[in-house]
Amino acid sequence: MSNARLSRPTRRGILAAGGALGLGAALAACGSDKGSKDSGSDSTQAAKKSGPWSYKDDRGTTVKLDKVPANIVAYTGVGAALYDYGIQVKGVFGPTTVKGGKADVMAGDMPVDKVTVIGNEWGAFNIEKYAGLAPDVLISTMFDGAGTLWYVPAESKAKIAKLAPSVGISVYDRQLTQPLERMYALAESLGADLKADKVVKAKKRFEDAAARLRKAAKANPDIKVLVGSASADIFYMSGTNLSIDLEYFKALGVNFVEPPEKAKKASGGWYENLSWENVDKYPADIIMMDDRTQAIQPADIEEATWKKLPAVKAGQVIGRSTEPILSYDKCAPLLENLAKAIETAKKVS
Repeated sequence: MSNARLSRPTRRGILAAGGALGLGAALAACGSDKGSKDSGSDSTQAAKKSGPWSYKDDRGTTVKLDKVPANIVAYTGVGAALYDYGIQVKGVFGPTTVKGGKADVMAGDMPVDKVTVIGNEWGAFNIEKYAGLAPDVLISTMFDGAGTLWYVPAESKAKIAKLAPSVGISVYDRQLTQPLERMYALAESLGADLKADKVVKAKKRFEDAAARLRKAAKANPDIKVLVGSASADIFYMSGTNLSIDLEYFKALGVNFVEPPEKAKKASGGWYENLSWENVDKYPADIIMMDDRTQAIQPADIEEATWKKLPAVKAGQVIGRSTEPILSYDKCAPLLENLAKAIETAKKVS
């Protein structure tokens, strides 16, 4: 693990970061096997095991309860991951729905009409609604080394902490496989059947996809991949350090275009801010773009400098799940999509 700053990135930094988060300001959707009826409807039963429950999270904190949690409140992406393992949470906070009530990309296959949304955007967390759910546990991810629970507002975290114990899964400065394994183990502790056909197939699919991406990267070492996130005034070019997906893809051999460390310093090591006039600063053959709702999507970018980029003109722009939903079902397509892009890309840089 690098010695990157442990201070919490700004919301803007996170959204754009492009790292596991590229989010908050740091700021494709993964495909998944649709129609699976065994991943959520029976989740309440899955969690109804008797006996005590304990789980040691990535802060080193062990939560101990008299029984397996039934009333789970989670960050939206965590709820989506648990749903893929058959665990239905009661409430969520974080990007859950978009205009019209449709599911946000972060909700995955989780039925958003069956959960109580206690906050749909950054800084929103309705403590009264949260208390009304009689939560057994709160679960979120962490994008820093200080144990900050993602999307839990700093100004009300003390009040929230008094209502139920919390579990944090780190998605900071490690490879994707680590948080995937942690979520897998957490789901099992909550009653998930890891021998279920869907779960077994998804894990095998992920392993096969990793092998495919490694092979594609090795066969096409000159193909350069640039990672970005778009806002009205700034193009956030992400480095691979700190981000779980990019660190893993890099370990598999993908050739990423990296901004210099000095340029990333202002964001705590996540990304470099580029004006749209300078978006052509780094040549690339493939561009991966943040697919989250808070980021401007490629089809909506009107900047002339963007449209002139060789990778854009060649149609070699793909989506990036900047905050991967931590289930094998949702992460396998991430590897497959990048592998396909590298396998078919033309050298344009």
